[in-house]
Amino acid sequence: MTQVLLGVGSNSERHKNITAGLRTLQHLLRNVSMSAVYESKSVGFNGSNFFNLVVMAETQLSVAELSSALKKIEDANGRIRTSSKYSPRSLDIDILTYGDFVGVIDGVELPRAEITENAFVLLPLSELVPNLRHPQLQKTYTELWAAYDKNSQALWEIDFTLA
Repeated sequence: MTQVLLGVGSNSERHKNITAGLRTLQHLLRNVSMSAVYESKSVGFNGSNFFNLVVMAETQLSVAELSSALKKIEDANGRIRTSSKYSPRSLDIDILTYGDFVGVIDGVELPRAEITENAFVLLPLSELVPNLRHPQLQKTYTELWAAYDKNSQALWEIDFTLA
């Protein structure tokens, strides 16, 4: 079993799509736990606010198999892949880390660069796995969050329960 950290987000029918995605992840993966859910403004485009969270789980799937399964979950929840990178998302599930792997594995960059770039990824990581070390930087997520420019992206925790 490999521990994975996944970033989950939506800005279209947010509660419905995130709930559906999380329910599917609970069937696909083992020992699933999740951070609080945060709301933030869209990054890179003008759009509805996003809900974001981080999921920690264990899997026997390879990186390629996991990536393919996540794309199927996104597609089942209305993900449109013809739009630009910076556009509304019904559901977005990204592999943030896969064990301690570093590099491009099966077309997936590990660890994902947005871990240190986006508050909506780093803050949930610092709360869910505060003492876990970033596989490449070898700093804890608490240390990375402490050094992050908190004025660069506004986000706030919301009350979210699985429907």
